[in-house]
Amino acid sequence: MIKFLPILFAVLYGLAMWRFSIWRLSRELDDKSTELADPILKVLTDRMAAALDIERIKVHIYEIEPINGLAAPDGRIFITRGFFNKYREGQVTSEELASVIAHELGHVALGHSRRRMIDFSGQNAMRTVLAMILGRFLPGIGPWVANMLMTLLAARLSRADEFEADAYASALLVKAGIGTEPQKTLFAKLETLTGARGATTPAWMLSHPKTPKRIAAIEANEAKWEAG
Repeated sequence: MIKFLPILFAVLYGLAMWRFSIWRLSRELDDKSTELADPILKVLTDRMAAALDIERIKVHIYEIEPINGLAAPDGRIFITRGFFNKYREGQVTSEELASVIAHELGHVALGHSRRRMIDFSGQNAMRTVLAMILGRFLPGIGPWVANMLMTLLAARLSRADEFEADAYASALLVKAGIGTEPQKTLFAKLETLTGARGATTPAWMLSHPKTPKRIAAIEANEAKWEAG
């Protein structure tokens, strides 16, 4: 029983850290956000709400400059001020920003936040076990190797979530009569908008899939839907 204590501790530590990060993020979002009020975007979100058979889709502006969308663990949807400013400046269209909202709705609908909590706890346990085993055969670097393997696993799971949220967004955008073209054109712009053009990080270490793969997956879904 004693030899399993480090594993149990790792699981409990993972749960505690995840809960703390959720609490801290929620507090920050409460302090640094306001409800989005844009008449053009409201027309589009109302169309998506009708497609989902709900009254409305509430979106918030998160007052930070990095360009991003966010699905909070409590189900709230956020667009950063930096992203909204790009829309106001004409660098992002209303339909493209609506595709971001649809993507974040996908994360909420598919339960990705809860899944990540379970994964995070399990990965902590696996990291502890691997560090213990590899430490015997690779003294000094065993824990580093274990941490790297878990980082790669986390990145792969995150990319899978992104593909799922993309597919959900595509289906919703089609049903709402907006279509997937804004989704694809936004992906083509993202590297320039975020300043990440030319990034050399290997694909297997990224938390988000590469743009060509995301667009190809959307087009594959479209072809499948049309054939069906």
